[in-house]
Amino acid sequence: MGGTSFTRSAAIQRRVIGALLLREAITRYGRHGFGVLWIIIEPALFTLGVAGFWYLARMNILSSIPIIAFAITGYSSVLMWRNTSNRCSKAIESNRPLMYHRNVNVLDIFLARIILEWVGATASIAVLTILFASVGAMNWPEDPWPIIGGWLLLAWFSLGLGLIVGALSEYSETFERTWPITTYLLFPLSGAVFMVHWLPPAAQEAVLWLPMVHGVEMIRHGYFGELVPTHGDPIYFSAANLVLTLIGLALSREAGRRVRTR
Repeated sequence: MGGTSFTRSAAIQRRVIGALLLREAITRYGRHGFGVLWIIIEPALFTLGVAGFWYLARMNILSSIPIIAFAITGYSSVLMWRNTSNRCSKAIESNRPLMYHRNVNVLDIFLARIILEWVGATASIAVLTILFASVGAMNWPEDPWPIIGGWLLLAWFSLGLGLIVGALSEYSETFERTWPITTYLLFPLSGAVFMVHWLPPAAQEAVLWLPMVHGVEMIRHGYFGELVPTHGDPIYFSAANLVLTLIGLALSREAGRRVRTR
């Protein structure tokens, strides 16, 4: 009996999140032109622009690391956690009318937005890698498994961060307005524009406290192999993600209670 109830609840949850995903995609991108393909095109264009700028500026002469692959791995990683957290900010307020439906809760709203960003960022890095490797602008990745592992851990990180940001933005307008500024301050420290190996020992210890740096290092290990030493620690990254997720779930639950009682 309990198993049947759980299965039915899970099926309802899937349908709700699926409907919210479609609603979010159509609302954000519309039905005309490229439509929902902008989910992929938007992050790809941003990453492509940065990679092209670095290549034209001949940044590749400063290091033996392929500059296009370096830009793709760095900026795609940033877009994963930054876009996810930014989309969750004030998500409750913009979807408040949906909360009158019994089967829709705060977590469903957050998950729909998070999954949409996962799809866009994942498709973007995959398409750009295949495109540039196919035309010879970069080498094919050395080992896919560190890339998959690092990317999945980054997705988990973006989940926990998104839940926290989404819930706290409901509590505080000040937080909602300052979070985008915080992401810009975190961007140069996130590992997108440097390899940890390039830094002095004291700076290495400092930046490795930031969870997302480990994800970027793991992904680059998969792309570059032994070309440069990397410092990704999946155990530390997983532990940090677990803490963030538990905090995010607790805050989301409390935010849902606040919405229901209003």
